[in-house]
Amino acid sequence: MSILTIILSVLLPPLAVFLKHGLGTQFLLSILLTILGWLPGVVHALYVNSK
Repeated sequence: MSILTIILSVLLPPLAVFLKHGLGTQFLLSILLTILGWLPGVVHALYVNSK
């Protein structure tokens, strides 16, 4: 995982997931979690991009 991916995961979680995985269920889940709370979105983005 690059430094740019980590920074994007913290600042804009859905964008980081989109750039790594494209449109799909992970992206939609990331948007939902970010809307519910910023921290769940960040955790999800870091987890998905680290796999």
